[in-house]
Amino acid sequence: MTLSAAEILGHPQFVPALRAYSTQLRGQFDQSPRLSRMLASHQRWLLSQAAFALQLEYDPLQPGSGLTTTNLREIITSNNAASRNTVLNFLDQLLSYKFVRIVGDPNRRPKRYEATEIPTRAMHQWLVTNLELLDQLDGGDRAATLTAQPELFRLIQPQIARRACLNPSWLEPPSRVALFLWTEAGGLVMDELVRRAMDLAPDGEGYNIGRIDARLMAENFMISRTHLQRLFRRAVETGCLYWPDGDRNHCILRRDFLDEYCGWQAIKFSIVDFAYERICGPVRLGKHDPRLGAVGGL
Repeated sequence: MTLSAAEILGHPQFVPALRAYSTQLRGQFDQSPRLSRMLASHQRWLLSQAAFALQLEYDPLQPGSGLTTTNLREIITSNNAASRNTVLNFLDQLLSYKFVRIVGDPNRRPKRYEATEIPTRAMHQWLVTNLELLDQLDGGDRAATLTAQPELFRLIQPQIARRACLNPSWLEPPSRVALFLWTEAGGLVMDELVRRAMDLAPDGEGYNIGRIDARLMAENFMISRTHLQRLFRRAVETGCLYWPDGDRNHCILRRDFLDEYCGWQAIKFSIVDFAYERICGPVRLGKHDPRLGAVGGL
């Protein structure tokens, strides 16, 4: 049985688990800031998940398969997640930072790409971190299973990417969540706000997340201070944040905004759980999957 988005959202441990998840993501950012910074918007998240899925689905017996500009464009533009030029620029950036490399004949069209070691390791860790959160909710052993059988990763991740790119509720975040997630490095900022949301404000309307130092945060996340200050102004205008009585040392993350964000994140976690169960359910039942070799028969 998989956890639905409603079950995840309604679980009493979901908010604490999401705080711990956000803290883990911050640690992963510190391990590879440039990569995390590149992928810290919802559009880039969709692009990276789709690109990785295409790479893992490469079949040498099927000409044109794998991660190519054409294949990535087909997935992304079909749901209006990004334009053709955005797809091209995304792959060019990954190539320039050596997060992907061209495989095969570089003069052959279409060019096929594959991820290098750093993003491969990061994507695997991202999946483990997501499975750990689900395990916290129901006492499961998803993360331990993936760690023990890393071959499962290449089957689970494409399932997540394909379903995420087809789910309209995940593709289009609520407007206040989108304020952060559709902007440059907005995912990093949102993780930081959630990570700090531990203590209820005295008025009970939200969580005291302490002082927001826009200069330091912009420096840490390698973004423009002006961009970040503009983002926070809009967040205040739309009721995401407020400072009680003008006290700049105690920013409040509104409870209803955190609820919106949790509801949206619950959709993603339900997709992850469904993908995990679709692959690992047959494995537990001892059904052989030829794509897994010996693992599928365990």
